[in-house]
Amino acid sequence: MTNPAPQKPKGNPARTALICVGVAFGMLGASFAAVPLYDLFCKVTGFGGTPMVGTAGAGKILDRTMSVRFDANVAPGLGWKFEAESPEIKVKVGATQTVFYKMTNRSDRTVTGVATYNVAPDKAAAYFVKIQCFCFTEHTLKPGESFEAPVVFYIDPEIADNRELDGVHAITLSYTYFASKAGQPVAEDKAGSVKDDVGNSKL
Repeated sequence: MTNPAPQKPKGNPARTALICVGVAFGMLGASFAAVPLYDLFCKVTGFGGTPMVGTAGAGKILDRTMSVRFDANVAPGLGWKFEAESPEIKVKVGATQTVFYKMTNRSDRTVTGVATYNVAPDKAAAYFVKIQCFCFTEHTLKPGESFEAPVVFYIDPEIADNRELDGVHAITLSYTYFASKAGQPVAEDKAGSVKDDVGNSKL
């Protein structure tokens, strides 16, 4: 007796292809959504050296004093001078402070820049609260033009409840200015020209 030949499982190739395309688009959409969600997570938790964001003062000032250092960096190719009015100040924990940064375009062209930031040490970022900041906001300067922008902040008094941070006496707020396109930092290639997100040279 002859056994019947095994039959191939029935399937719909078009339907399978459609599902694969849907999964691919779903993964792509999730990757774009992950960027703002990750940014929000960092701002809420202080993860990765990202300062917290607040809308008002701490409401309580402690006797504890800490140093806050202000670091200012400029990415190659931007042509700006960038500095804080003071490299370091002493602050009372919980007291609201304002420090100004000054940016000057020293190049011979109009340039748009955007600043990113982080706080060191990372474990102190959850207690560094920014009320006002110029970061992630595009600024366009003509040749020789300058402007000043404030950073308003305080150190959360809850830092005193974290015994692991008893030995932390200084916090560094570090900014880096990059050339910008559509509010996003633009990378520089090895030849020294700034490229946009599709690889076209801008300088």
